[in-house]
Amino acid sequence: MTSIHADITLSLDGYVAGPHAGPGNGLGDGGRPLHDWIFGDLTDPANSADADFVEKLDAETGAVIVGRTMFEAGDRWGNQNPFSTPAFVLTSRVTDDLPSGFEYVTSLPEALRRARAVAGDKAVAVRGGAHVIRQFLEADLIDTLTLHLAPLILGGGTRLFEGCVPTVWQRTDCRPSPRVTHLTYRIAR
Repeated sequence: MTSIHADITLSLDGYVAGPHAGPGNGLGDGGRPLHDWIFGDLTDPANSADADFVEKLDAETGAVIVGRTMFEAGDRWGNQNPFSTPAFVLTSRVTDDLPSGFEYVTSLPEALRRARAVAGDKAVAVRGGAHVIRQFLEADLIDTLTLHLAPLILGGGTRLFEGCVPTVWQRTDCRPSPRVTHLTYRIAR
């Protein structure tokens, strides 16, 4: 069966976006530096660890699932799918103004079924936001979780693990770089 991998960048204090996140302010107040590691020049030799990590994730991914909130907060990525695979946007409302290039689904089971169908033997990547990843965690569907830990304190905003039940994870990989530390875990079952 296709594995499900979630990954998301968060601050040292556990936030994936700063306060007041939303359209036009996708990462919230002070949240832009969270993604310096990915928005920077990955061809720069100083960023080779990050480039290698992104290349590995992309090579293993056959489909991506994101939430409508992340999609809108990211200004719909300029109405173009930024991923190298099909992207499914999980939303409670499919409206006529949504751009093509994405698949819109209204339930987690439907998103997962359709993403698995196109992913084949590759992983389904749940790329956020926090609410969507929490839904997958609550349903015990995540096989591996990568946290891209940015050296930043936001002091408020959107927490990744808000309301999650206690779960023991086992670290399987740790890759530091100058801008972020990539930590990969699997549930200790």
